[in-house]
This record gives sequence, structure tokens and C-alpha cells, in this order.
Amino acid sequence: MPRADGRANDEIRPVTMSTGYNKYAEGSCLVELGDTVVICTASVLNEVPRFMLGTRRGWVTAEYGMLPRAGSERSSRGRLMGSGRTHEIQRLVGRSLRAVMDLDALGERTITLDCDVLQADGGTRTAAVTGGYVALREALHRLQADGVFAKAPIFDSVAATSVGIVSGEAVVDLCYAEDSMASVDMNVVMTGSGKFVEVQGTAEGMPFTRERMDEMIGLAAIGVKQLVAAQKRALEEIGS
Repeated sequence: MPRADGRANDEIRPVTMSTGYNKYAEGSCLVELGDTVVICTASVLNEVPRFMLGTRRGWVTAEYGMLPRAGSERSSRGRLMGSGRTHEIQRLVGRSLRAVMDLDALGERTITLDCDVLQADGGTRTAAVTGGYVALREALHRLQADGVFAKAPIFDSVAATSVGIVSGEAVVDLCYAEDSMASVDMNVVMTGSGKFVEVQGTAEGMPFTRERMDEMIGLAAIGVKQLVAAQKRALEEIGS
């Protein structure tokens, strides 16, 4: 069955990432993945959370939110900010970015990634991880240029995509129309070197087989490879 937008099953939506979108933040990236648009900003603070005081290690964390009219209907700001889904996603983004950071080399400073969804058409959490990495790299590049580090304290890239089973077919990078009818929904976070950071998979209908899971993870790896290439193109603009 052909996909709603005519893509091949292993093809992600058109993606663009623009660095330096926010002139005040140490790092920023506007990521557009099909009709999903997320702005990610990185802010650096020369202190760490209380639980890390005295460790001489740094911290990377994230906050996530959707604008009230990011979707087809307006939602209350307060309800969105306090939802369990919001907290789950921002923890996912923070874990994903910390997975490729050398927190010892970062020193006692905190980098906060704010990921705000301007428009949602599926895959907002994976777009936040992918764009968040670009914003983080821009912030680290600026710190390195200012002489804070001789080498940026990061050892790999990280990106994420969704995969699922729609009308019996395994597909990558689901838009909302596909996500809403998927019998299996999975989010996969991977490093640029091909290692897994997190796999979140749920059968919305019938349970799925190991063979189906392997097929979806294979598609996710293809999708992440395309996203890593887009990240590299975006970071070439700042020489990072």
C-alpha cells in the first residue's frame, strides 16, 4: 500500500536544519521534518544541579513543550507543560544527549536544551533529539572558540526517528496520519556510529514478532543515517 505522501518505506520526510536561529542562545537549531517544526535552543550555565555539586562533572538536560496551536486544535499551555507525556519526552531528550557527552570534560556547567514544537505532524520527540544535538554542538563550538575547551567534550553524534507498522507495512518516520493508524509504534535513538541509545516500541493492536522488530530497527538505522547526514550539513555552516 503506497504511503500517504508517496514516500518509500525506508525514506524519511524532507528535512532541513538551520543553525544560529536564535541570536541570544549559545546554540540553536530550527529543524523541519516534513510538516513537523521544532526549535531547539542550548543555554549554558556555569553551575550544576545540587545533586552534582562537588563532582567536578557537568550536566546536560532538556525541556520540551508544544505551542498551544502546534496541532490541529488549541491546547492550554498549563496542561501541556504539566503532562506526563511532556516529562517523558524531555527525559528522553536529556538521556539521548548525555549519552554522547563527556560530562567530566564538560566541567561544572549545565547545558539546557529547550525544545519547543512550533508545528506538530508526528515525530516531535525524535525531531527534538535530532535538532537538540545540533544546537548542543553549536553551543560547544562556541565554548571551544572562546577557549573554554581545547576539544569539545562530545564523542559522537545522536539522532532519532520513528518506525512502525502501518496497514501491514513497516515504514520509517511516521507522519501524524500514519502514526494515528499504526498497529505498532516505535522510536529509536542511535549514535552516528550506529550504536543504540534507546528503543521504545509498543504494539497498539496485535503483538509483533521478533522478525518484525528486526525489520523496523533496520529501517530506523536507515532513517537515522539520513538524519546524521543532514546534521553534518547543518554543522558545516558553523565549521563544527
